[in-house]
Amino acid sequence: MAGVETRGGTGPLVRRYQMGVDLDEIDLLSPELYAHGDPHSAWRTLRAHDPVHWHPERTGPGFWAVTRYHDVASISRDPKTFSSAGVRPNTPLADIGESMLIATDPPRHTKLRALVSKGFTPRMISRLETYVRQATRDVLDRAQPGVTYDFYTDLAAPVPLTVITELIGIPHEDQDYVGGLMNRFIDFATDAMYDEGAGDFPTNAELWAYFQKLREQRQSDPSDDLITVLINAEVDGERLTDIELNAFLFILVAAGIETTRSALSGAMLQLGRHPEAWHRLRADPETLPTAVEEILRFVSPVTSFRRIATHDTEIGGRKIAAGDRVALWYASANRDADVFDDPDTFDITRTPNDHVAFGIGTHFCLGASLARLELRVMLDEFLGRYDRPLEVVGLPVWKRSPSLWSIKSMPVRFQSGAA
Repeated sequence: MAGVETRGGTGPLVRRYQMGVDLDEIDLLSPELYAHGDPHSAWRTLRAHDPVHWHPERTGPGFWAVTRYHDVASISRDPKTFSSAGVRPNTPLADIGESMLIATDPPRHTKLRALVSKGFTPRMISRLETYVRQATRDVLDRAQPGVTYDFYTDLAAPVPLTVITELIGIPHEDQDYVGGLMNRFIDFATDAMYDEGAGDFPTNAELWAYFQKLREQRQSDPSDDLITVLINAEVDGERLTDIELNAFLFILVAAGIETTRSALSGAMLQLGRHPEAWHRLRADPETLPTAVEEILRFVSPVTSFRRIATHDTEIGGRKIAAGDRVALWYASANRDADVFDDPDTFDITRTPNDHVAFGIGTHFCLGASLARLELRVMLDEFLGRYDRPLEVVGLPVWKRSPSLWSIKSMPVRFQSGAA
């Protein structure tokens, strides 16, 4: 069937069939697509046949799924037409959701971002390299050949947690406690919530209480850290409210923990599958920055975010009504053959590599420089110690989240033959 026009629930008029492809069978919200399926196949189909695709929701108004690179970039650069205000992750963050940086538009977004942006400049982040390297060495010093580890939990997670909590100003003795609270929330939001009988989301009350205690400590004993900056900051002549401070701290810790450990886990999976890349990086460490960019493109830990159309407009020939939700699929954009040659090939020498793993435009990831530093240094330490990639000794287990799709468990062993 060449094409049939129909309506998706209460959604706009769309074409459901293209060149024999039944687009109604694509469910980008299905947890099974991410746990056992191949979302890249679904995104590839949409890019080819319906790149601005009306997607219904069981418990929502539906949304436009935007899967091509140039459309994603264009929308991201136009916050006046495609607003982030009111958009929040599918998690119980009603108490802070609209105060989160990712749910604000300029000019307020610009002012909030400026409060901490100086702490995330490449120059400032470069000062952390020694700290990141030592934290990585501490993890590797405890690893033993022949012992099976869960790479995501045991090897990828500790360093990003240590670094982001140190940067914020969370005392060392509290880092595991805060990480545990945050992990419980992230793990539920990205995976456990899809289990039958999973129950309600874990409460944030304990985390908010900890943030309150930490704020009170810094008010009486300021320090050279981000939480002190936020406590003393003003936007339009007013201090941040407790809710806004909670929102800032939550997104900084959550993003600082999750994205780097997801990217590093995906990197180790791909380097295990492509040992020639491992050997090339060992032989020429100068190629590491290029390899990091390919890892970010190929893995794309943040899969999607949404926007809301502020007025009637058009994307790729589709008429978008004011109030329509628009989902930007960064992971799909990063495999767009119109931008990337042979996009499904993992190529550590790929250049140029203008991926959108960190987003693009107003909401470009605040911690991009930190994530790049952590990936480069952690990989450098692994490569410096081992002449062969880690052995993946079982199938990776994947999270089931449409927005943060990544490995959640991957058993590995260090192969003998340390460098």
